[in-house]
Amino acid sequence: MERFAFIIHPMEPKRDIARKYPFVKFLPDFLVEEAARRIHPKMVSHITGIKSATGAEAEGWFIGCPLTPRQLLGLPHEEVYNRLVQCGEIAADLGAKIIGLGALTSVAGDGGITIAKRLPIAVTTGNSYTVATAVEGAKRGAFLMDTPLTEATVAVVGAAGSIGQTCATLLARDVPRMVLIGRDAAKLEPIAQTLRELSPHCETTISADVATGLRNADVIVTVTSAVDAVILPEHLKSGAVVCDVARPRDVSVRVAKERDDVLVIEGGVVAVPGDPQFNFHFGFPERTAYACMSETMMLALDGRYESFTLGKTVSVAQAEETQRLAAKHGFKLAGFRSFEKAVTEEAIARVRKAAGRNK
Repeated sequence: MERFAFIIHPMEPKRDIARKYPFVKFLPDFLVEEAARRIHPKMVSHITGIKSATGAEAEGWFIGCPLTPRQLLGLPHEEVYNRLVQCGEIAADLGAKIIGLGALTSVAGDGGITIAKRLPIAVTTGNSYTVATAVEGAKRGAFLMDTPLTEATVAVVGAAGSIGQTCATLLARDVPRMVLIGRDAAKLEPIAQTLRELSPHCETTISADVATGLRNADVIVTVTSAVDAVILPEHLKSGAVVCDVARPRDVSVRVAKERDDVLVIEGGVVAVPGDPQFNFHFGFPERTAYACMSETMMLALDGRYESFTLGKTVSVAQAEETQRLAAKHGFKLAGFRSFEKAVTEEAIARVRKAAGRNK
């Protein structure tokens, strides 16, 4: 039996912490965050039933880190590192040989490098498989919206980051136009130049303004580490496909309410092989998980107890290796979700109709 662990943390402090401590619903936000800072990490649930297509089996544990998104990104690095190391020590005591960093724990500080040095077990951010499934999801969404990739303008929001840069590299192979969007144009230009060399057929431009960059985008992958939404209803053209990989979300909930002519999907919803029982509800259908969780599981099933994805970079080779491991062990993209709800074929048909894309 292979063993792994995965760190989770509250994304919406009041809602998530209130599941365990109902009284916090009545407290102001700053008091909820101050209380979270004083709660110790703990084992949240035991995960069973994961079985590879090869016959290998794995069990694991969710380890809860109480820090909120703002705290993970805003507190002193050493305080955050200490909390994450505590999570890893709990995992090691339980028998895990690798631990995955979920949501904002994967971007806090140096992206797991320091954590890996301080723990006796392997560490991965899961970002390699997150990239692979984001690209796959964006392509599938474009197909369902009758948007040929050979004619599409693709935009990557957060393109200066490791996930965004590799998503752009993979997508540029198949499209004629690419827009790299980020807050710092100076960081985007070297990435754009590299893409122009790797995919000379693809016209690559940059934008430091989200509204301007998205104006003509048919397909969008958004992967920032922003705490607040960066994509608003007025930014999107009719018929656009948006694959939102970020947690917290980059796409405003207003888009779901105001734009019935765009398809917003969450990247990286993966079917896990076997009969997985997570014993903790994180908003996904049964037997499915985030891509970052799935990377941790597939590495365990393969007996590869190594710190596979660390730091601020993800290579194309790493993304492609996780695709190989996924095929070997039976992980696959499991349809779409949007704002915590399943995206049905009927829902996609309604978006196509509103966008004038009905066949």
